[in-house]
Amino acid sequence: MSGLSDVKAEKAAAKHYFDEIVDIIERLRAPDGCPWDRKQTLETLRTPITEEAYELADAITKGKMDAVKEEAGDLLLQIVFVASLAREQGAFGMKDVVRGICDKLIRRHPHVFGTADARDSEEVLRNWERIKLEERREKQEDLSILAGVPDGLPPLLKANRLQGKAAHVGFDWPKGDAAPLFDKLDEEIGEFKEAAGRGDAHNMEEELGDVLFMAVNLARYFKIDPDAALSRVCGKFKARFQLMEQMAAEEERRGGKPLSGRSLDELDTLWDRAKEKLKAQ
Repeated sequence: MSGLSDVKAEKAAAKHYFDEIVDIIERLRAPDGCPWDRKQTLETLRTPITEEAYELADAITKGKMDAVKEEAGDLLLQIVFVASLAREQGAFGMKDVVRGICDKLIRRHPHVFGTADARDSEEVLRNWERIKLEERREKQEDLSILAGVPDGLPPLLKANRLQGKAAHVGFDWPKGDAAPLFDKLDEEIGEFKEAAGRGDAHNMEEELGDVLFMAVNLARYFKIDPDAALSRVCGKFKARFQLMEQMAAEEERRGGKPLSGRSLDELDTLWDRAKEKLKAQ
């Protein structure tokens, strides 16, 4: 019974703290509250919301759980702030936000909270899209499967979302054989090479877009998050290049060349040394 009591206590504490953060934001927004917080609007929160979401995603990519906890709190703060501003305008409050997402989760998981069946995660996603479509039809909204993909998403994320949503209704590459995807990627790269050979800048941009879009398809086929994969590669490049800078600075202090004064071959050699040094750590 002690385990059950611990779970109940944890839930009670979470509810207490959630109420507390709502109270804190409303106190900050009060007439005698914080001048900075009182100046904020829904428009001014757009950038912080985006930044906090990326900082949380970055912490997850790096696997730093303390940072994940902190950044999750920062993102929660933005959500509570939005709800507080909306409440002041008479639109909705935090309870409405929570009630809305709870209702949505129950409604879109009939295989858990109802009598529907779902054999695997793919069927769950198909049911999810079908239920979303029914909701849009009731609200007389855009009925396209792709309507829920925000225009403001970064292109890499947008490509992944667009392809994924199309796949939910069966518009996808055949399962069990990745060869057609590799062939298509080779085809797109070939078309880019042809455009580059002609020096056609406009067509080069279009063909490179096709290459990147196909690369996302390949990532999706192998269940790889392309955004996470590219983020990790960027982190690896940054670590190696910064080590190159450190190594070059040390050699410059001993009379060697600065980083900017080295030939491409010398930079490649330094890059390889940095790569091996990081591998050895």
